[in-house]
Order: sequence, then structure tokens, then C-alpha cells
Amino acid sequence: MKILLLADVECKALWDFYRKEELEGIDLILSSGDLNAEYLSFLATMKSVPVLYVHGNHDAKYSTRAPEGCICVDDMIYNYKGLRILGLGGSMRYKSDAWQFTEEEMRKRVRRMRFPIWRSRGFDILLAHAPAKGLNDGEDLPHHGFDVFNELMDKYKPGYFIHGHVHMNYGRNHVREDAYGSTRVINAFERYVIEIPDK
Repeated sequence: MKILLLADVECKALWDFYRKEELEGIDLILSSGDLNAEYLSFLATMKSVPVLYVHGNHDAKYSTRAPEGCICVDDMIYNYKGLRILGLGGSMRYKSDAWQFTEEEMRKRVRRMRFPIWRSRGFDILLAHAPAKGLNDGEDLPHHGFDVFNELMDKYKPGYFIHGHVHMNYGRNHVREDAYGSTRVINAFERYVIEIPDK
């Protein structure tokens, strides 16, 4: 399965200067947040595959105009052809705004997901906006990662943790890919394509 990952910055080759070959062979599109709703809607129109998204810390605007033709997977497990995707959008709270959470608030969201996770026998992908604590996150509060994401990876050992929020053009030597135990950690900034075995 070929998956297009997106986050934070709209890719010009997929929108401003759209080239259909950029979407050739793509089976699924995952957005880690902070993208223009029209951009996601455009991709859903141009490629007849599911476009799944979680909210970024700047996506409160989705409440008035959500991405059309796309599926929000926040606080749920979405099963696509046997691939189980757990969505947990938002960032560390640094001001009073929608889709910003304290560590304890994120933990409460995770606790509410215990039964769905158990029912689906775990998950294969953790799709988030924020990174995990200490794993290529930022030093400033807005870009701190969540410790509960590390705990989810420790307990369920998903194959992939996909996040955004920490822009790779910030000049902090952020990496595109990393590993946490057996979990492949990917920063979806702008666009990135991965191929994973079919379930």
C-alpha cells in the first residue's frame, strides 16, 4: 500500500502547480493537520482514495468549513483494508484555543480510546499532529511532544507513528524519519510517501 503523508505546508506540486503524476499509485492519503481545508478537498477530488485527517493546532477553522470529501479520524480507529489507524490531533496547549491540550487532557482522550483500541486489537498507525515527548519535538512549549504518545507506542507497538507540527524548515536539524522501539516515526511535513505491506 502506497500512502501519501501530508502536514503543515501545502505542497505546490500537489496544488498550485498540480501534476497528476505526483498522485500516481497512491492508495491512501493521511493528513497530520494544519492544512488548508480546500487543499485536502482538492486532493480528495483529484484522487479517488480516502483522505483521512486529524486536526492541527491551527485547524479550529474546520468547525465552520471542514475539508469536503475527507474523513476526520480524531478520537477513533479507522480501518482501511485491514490497516488500523488511531487519530489523535492537536498540540500541546500554549494558549486557550481549540485543538490544544495539556498532557492530562491528551491522556483523557487516550483513556476514552481504551475500549476501541481493545476491540480492534491494537492499531497499526498512530496519526497525530504533535510529536511524542523527547522524540524530535521542540524545546518551546508549543512544540513539546506528548509523553502519552510514547506510552501508546510502548504498549501497542504500532508499525508507524506519523506526526507533523515540527516543521522541517525550522532550522533545528529535525529528521524526517526516526525509530522508537519497533515503531517507525515519520514527520509528515509538506509531503512524504511511504509504502507498507498490504494487510
